[in-house]
Parts: sequence; structure tokens; C-alpha cells
Amino acid sequence: MCIIYVYEILRHYVPLNDIVYIMKDMETNFLEIIRTRRSCRSYKPDQITDEQLNVVLEAGTYAPTSRGLQSPFIVAVQNDALKARLAKMNAEVMGVTTNPYYDAPTYVLVFVPEDAPNGVQDASLVLENMMLAAHSQGLGSCWIHREREMFATEEGKELMREWGLPEGLVGIGALSLGYPDGEPSPAKPRKEGYARVIR
Repeated sequence: MCIIYVYEILRHYVPLNDIVYIMKDMETNFLEIIRTRRSCRSYKPDQITDEQLNVVLEAGTYAPTSRGLQSPFIVAVQNDALKARLAKMNAEVMGVTTNPYYDAPTYVLVFVPEDAPNGVQDASLVLENMMLAAHSQGLGSCWIHREREMFATEEGKELMREWGLPEGLVGIGALSLGYPDGEPSPAKPRKEGYARVIR
């Protein structure tokens, strides 16, 4: 939810000093989510709740998109047979026999029209929003590659048709999604000179 929108609601009901405290707490919590998110490569077999999934998907739909076109399409997959099929397709591209989605209970795929302006950027923002939302829900996630190659195949195109997606889409990326099985590793120190200000 936009912080300005939250402020506009609160100012009618809450004293100004309390609003400042609430907004500061929201900012701190948001930055903490960013700082503590990690890629998760080990998941419990338990399926996530519908409520958690809906939070993640909604966050994806509110990502910025070029010209406000909302070009991406998001597909969440929880069917075991279909997940096994997707894992096999991805593994073939990767040249491995293991599951590139780390046996997560949910996969979330993101597509864009091939001719979308800045489609890769749009889809990347969707994926990032969903990763942060997942972490806020106590879920683990990991960005998974090779969806472009997977869905350029006839098998991939057939799957997109079965899912009711429009023609002309390309896969950009995916998330493995579920409850982490284990504690995340601490963040590496940020490199020197990562950000700079030129005045």
C-alpha cells in the first residue's frame, strides 16, 4: 500500500505524533524485509496457504511497468504432475537431472509479450515485488532462470495455450516458493563503492 495513501487515511483518525511513529515503523519494517530477504534453495513439503499466495501474487501485480501497460502475466503452479513436468523441462535446458525449482511446493512463472517495451524490466520488477512479499509472509523464494528457453519449445507453447495465455508471450523468469527448511545464511558485507552520490 502506498505510504502517502496510508497517511491520508490515518490523519483523519490518529494524532500527528502517533502518525509519525507509525510511518517510521512502517519504513523500518520495509527496509528490514529488504535487508533480510535471502534466496531459499531448501523447502518444507507443506503447501503455502491461499492467503499467502494471494499476497505474493497481488504484490506482483502492483510492480511498476513501462508506460503503465501491465504487460506481464503471472502463473502460479501447485499441481504436482505439472510441477514435475516443468522441472524436467528446466533441467533439460540446464543440463542437469535435479529439480531446478528445488522441490518447492509452488512455482510462480512470469511471462511478457515478445514485443512489450521493456518487458524484461517489467517482469523483473514483478518478480522482485513477489520475493519481498513472500519474505514478509515468512516464505522463502528463489529466482529461477531458463523460462525463456522452456517456453520457446513446442511443449512450452502448448502449456501456455492450455493455461489460457495469449499468443506471443515469452518466459522471463520464475520463483520457487514455500516454507524455508532451515535458517537463512547471513548477508554478505556490502562491497565498497556499491553506491555513490555525485553532487
